[in-house]
Amino acid sequence: MWLVKRPVSSVNVRFIRNIGRRWRLVVPTGVGFSLLAVTQWNYLHEYGYRIDVDDGPELLNDVVVTCYCCLPLRTTSRIWGWLTSIELPIGLRPILYGFYANIFHADLDEIELDLSAFPNLVEFFVRKLKHNARPIDQNANMISPADGKVLYFGPVTSCRVEQVKGVTYDLRQFLGDHLNDFTLNQIAKNTQKDDYVKSLLKNPNNRLYQLIVYLAPGDYHRFHSPTDMSIKFRRHFPGKLLSVNPKVLKFMPNLFSLNERVVYIGEWTGGFMAYAAVGATNVGSIRVYCDKELATNTIHWPESAHWKEASLDNARIAKGDLFGEFRLGSTIVLLFEASRDFRFSLQIGQTIKVGQTLSTFSSEESDKKQIERQHLIMNVAQDWRDIWKPRV
Repeated sequence: MWLVKRPVSSVNVRFIRNIGRRWRLVVPTGVGFSLLAVTQWNYLHEYGYRIDVDDGPELLNDVVVTCYCCLPLRTTSRIWGWLTSIELPIGLRPILYGFYANIFHADLDEIELDLSAFPNLVEFFVRKLKHNARPIDQNANMISPADGKVLYFGPVTSCRVEQVKGVTYDLRQFLGDHLNDFTLNQIAKNTQKDDYVKSLLKNPNNRLYQLIVYLAPGDYHRFHSPTDMSIKFRRHFPGKLLSVNPKVLKFMPNLFSLNERVVYIGEWTGGFMAYAAVGATNVGSIRVYCDKELATNTIHWPESAHWKEASLDNARIAKGDLFGEFRLGSTIVLLFEASRDFRFSLQIGQTIKVGQTLSTFSSEESDKKQIERQHLIMNVAQDWRDIWKPRV
């Protein structure tokens, strides 16, 4: 009996040792190559060649894109997520978090808790802010869902949608097909790609609009609901974890459609609404509070590369309510239906905060409301004048 067990146990020990040797080689090599690639990437884009060609960005060729996609970014992201989850000594926490805040310009005065209360760097990333640190504009029909930088905004007229100026991604790949019965019927009747955009609208007289917000490492990493909305279902797309830094987005088209993302499909008072949280390099995970089953950046891949869908039974979320959090920075993409007089009160590249209004009335709408107010004032004045008239 002992003779039978001995070779089995020696094989197991040898197998475990081989795995240990492999991991000791793979992990440092993967991290080293990733750091080298990022450094070389930044150098090439800063010094290697000019960025703009005929007022447009110079896109990366297929070889460079393929090499970049082959980097072990998912592995390094999980390692980085593990490192940032290690509990830090209480005495070192204020020093380390203060150092991080100085580098990435994080505002420590708006944090609700003392710095020593955050056990690790991830918990500091998703820190809770003081009450009323982000006041919600009650008069706005649409507010900013996150703190960050506005990368792009505007109407969507085709399936080629801007991710930054001059560089696009495919909307149909980003959202997937068959979002509802109406969409399914429309796509069956129309084969042109641009009909996909029209099929999303509840009201054919409306338009589809987009807003992209990039969360930098120093930003508040929780994201909120931009309006009162109901969520029908969620789609989780497995994919790459490429960097969503604006410098990378300028050179790599279709990046949003390649990256891992979770898209929540629903409605608001204006019609169709898609709320997407896009993964990125070193994002440990994405958490959504109303979706407990969501698990991103997992070791085991899904059965297929197709999206995984889950129903949320028309979950209601009020404007300004907490929606979820990034376990490091990333990007929010809003796609929503609104009337044709919807106007963004934003500028590309500006910094916005949660609760800040996104829209303003068009000039025609403002003139109309001004005329209505003038008529109301005149009618009230006329009524008061009639009261004091002598009666015969």
